[in-house]
Amino acid sequence: MALPTPLHGSPPGPLRGPLRGPLHGVIPPLCTPLDQRGEVDTASLTRLVHHLLAAGVHGLFALGSTGEAAYLTDDRRATVLETVIKAADGRVPVLAGVIDTTTPRVLDHARAAAALGADALVATAPFYTRTHPREIAAHFRHLRAAVDRPLFAYDIPMAVPSRLTPTVVRELAEDGTLAGLKDSSGDEGALRRLLVALGGRAGRHTGPAPGFTVLTGSELTVDGALLAGADGVVPGLGNVDPAGYVRLYEAARAGDWERAAAEQERLVALFGMVDAGPEAEMGRSSSALGAFKAALRLLGVIEHGTTAFPQLPLSEESVREVGRRLTAAGLEPVARTGDIG
Repeated sequence: MALPTPLHGSPPGPLRGPLRGPLHGVIPPLCTPLDQRGEVDTASLTRLVHHLLAAGVHGLFALGSTGEAAYLTDDRRATVLETVIKAADGRVPVLAGVIDTTTPRVLDHARAAAALGADALVATAPFYTRTHPREIAAHFRHLRAAVDRPLFAYDIPMAVPSRLTPTVVRELAEDGTLAGLKDSSGDEGALRRLLVALGGRAGRHTGPAPGFTVLTGSELTVDGALLAGADGVVPGLGNVDPAGYVRLYEAARAGDWERAAAEQERLVALFGMVDAGPEAEMGRSSSALGAFKAALRLLGVIEHGTTAFPQLPLSEESVREVGRRLTAAGLEPVARTGDIG
């Protein structure tokens, strides 16, 4: 199939695939538990899925940044997705990250994810080299036309230098190419402009793209995003405290913004665990992902706190700091802080 080149083009038709309605609510991006050899720990991953479902989450996002997808081989990606789909057992939609540098590589991941039974796909713009908005639009249109699954765009400028502008997102929402957006830009102004362009808080679901889902990946400002009209959140910290984010979402949906803000403030304090690893000694990814995994191990959800090589492990003192954050947030550890590997 030839790649379409214009920014404007023929719409690909109505939403297809097994995800029939707009997404909403709390959709955590799952951590990928690893054993001490770096292999996917499927037993721990299954427990993590059950931990999230028991808290009442509305969907699961496998193979995102929090899931260390960039570090996993294709075989390990397949193991993760197959395990998550089996454990979810159709109770909530499973979104599969198909993130890679170029359209042909993303297309291979998308076809594999669809074959395994993913309900929807999540892709960034192409990266490594910078792309023009026309090329970004062509990329998403090609993916949408080639694989029969709803497609969500993922805006994460920390990893992908080509931003998804509100103009491009709105156009791809209006013509049916995109089913939704996960916004991890940290640019609250741009997110608000997009929401206004899609009809604003009052007109989000009667505006130019009524079925389009907007999810914030900024877990510290969820209450503000929901107030502005976002449909939900994809919080990395939601692995650790999914029930807290569900309470926040339900309070916002009920219009109880004081309760939503109080829950958000508790989660902000808990999020401080991402800095448990000293900045002078390790990368921020090592610290944040190591903290989430250490917390899950301390809570008895996963077996090991291992992160993918070459990320550095947390020290025992850093793990103790994670434990202190859990206790302060009302989440009581059940495991000791040593032996995090």
